[in-house]
Amino acid sequence: MRFDSIKYVNLLGIGGIGMSGLARYFKSLGKSVSGYDKTPSTLTHEMENEGIEIHYEDSIALINKVLLNSSNEALVIYTPAVPSDHSELKYFVEHKFNLHKRAEVLGWITEGHYTVAVAGTHGKTTTTTLITHILRSSGNDPMAFLGGVSKNYHSNILLGKSGNENKVMVVEADEYDRSFLTLSPDVSVITSIDPDHLDIYNNKAAMEESYSMFANRTHAEGCLITKEKVQSIIQHSGKTYIYSLDQKADFFARNIAVEEGFYKYDVVTPFGEIKSVKLGVAGLHNVENSIAATAVAKVLNVDDDNIRKALGTFAGVERRFDYQIKTSSLVYIDDYAHHPEEIRACLSSVRAMYPGKKITGIFQPHLYTRTRDFADGFARSLELVDNLILLDIYPARELPIEGITSSMLLEKVNIKNKKLCTKEELVDEVTSHLPEVLVTMGAGDIDRLVEPLKNALLKKTA
Repeated sequence: MRFDSIKYVNLLGIGGIGMSGLARYFKSLGKSVSGYDKTPSTLTHEMENEGIEIHYEDSIALINKVLLNSSNEALVIYTPAVPSDHSELKYFVEHKFNLHKRAEVLGWITEGHYTVAVAGTHGKTTTTTLITHILRSSGNDPMAFLGGVSKNYHSNILLGKSGNENKVMVVEADEYDRSFLTLSPDVSVITSIDPDHLDIYNNKAAMEESYSMFANRTHAEGCLITKEKVQSIIQHSGKTYIYSLDQKADFFARNIAVEEGFYKYDVVTPFGEIKSVKLGVAGLHNVENSIAATAVAKVLNVDDDNIRKALGTFAGVERRFDYQIKTSSLVYIDDYAHHPEEIRACLSSVRAMYPGKKITGIFQPHLYTRTRDFADGFARSLELVDNLILLDIYPARELPIEGITSSMLLEKVNIKNKKLCTKEELVDEVTSHLPEVLVTMGAGDIDRLVEPLKNALLKKTA
């Protein structure tokens, strides 16, 4: 689809990380951009300050009037998270607006660009952002659609410095609703395929089949970069590079050590060894993500010095092992972890970095179906903390499921110090028993509690 004839773009669910990236992209093209979201957030306020019109009530009366009268010049974008009975969505359907899913539109935008697409149950946002930072730092000036806010660039989208034509485009490839099957990458990365989104896929085999389909959408002259475990599951006959944290592969790390709180290591590649890499963010899982990003960079002919420099200056992604407080008496880390394996990776890294310290974990489960499908896995991962505080399940797009509650999950966790807590009581609960190391985890609205928690803890420990 060409966007030349489009003057107005409206996004239903504009506050989502992927949708907001599209909103900003179309704003940069000079389109009139507006949209709806359920709740205001830092991201929506930023977009409003950028001249994007947003309303927060499902009401046809609040839609931009010029857009309503210009259906032949308008593009309406929606996400699967918007319910089918949403009155604005129904209006656009009934009046035959040019209506498309977010994934379709992203697929059209990537056409004509050399595209690097990063998929996977875990690690894709950090890996996408790492790749973008390496390319940007080495003068390649990519465009990028990120699944989080880069702390280096304070945005979830990079448009490039000198126009949008013929640039490398780095995109996060979302497996939810099979969205990534709209992409046709030159380089594909799959970081992991642990089961998730079983409300969409129904079973593990169907999800794995979709990842095989994604891998096979890679251009014939391109390549797939993935782990040995993934390669053994998916069906892909094209050029493949294997990466690993520290096991021998095409790309892997060796001589991993912690130096002044940061990981230092060498990266072995088919093109030679990159010595003395020092990663700018914490977490052993991020070392592994950096290996995947390095593999992409080498395929794109980035030199070793630029890779080494970029990995050292990488500041991370908001809500990905994101330090809020880091003092000798108190550490507070916030993380987007919302799957058992993500929680395990996050807490294992915390344990490794702060041996002997007592860890207090606060977790907000995300979705009733995910809590139901992985209850035992969540319980085992959450047992890595010393003290557990569970918030109520964040429903997002779902209705409650009988018997699936945070109380049910709490019963499965085999540690002594555990409790349920409301969001309203959380700050008082945490400050009444000051933790040594605090970790907040979840993909719902727990992010709204990070700043209040941080401020209360700083005040208490001042």
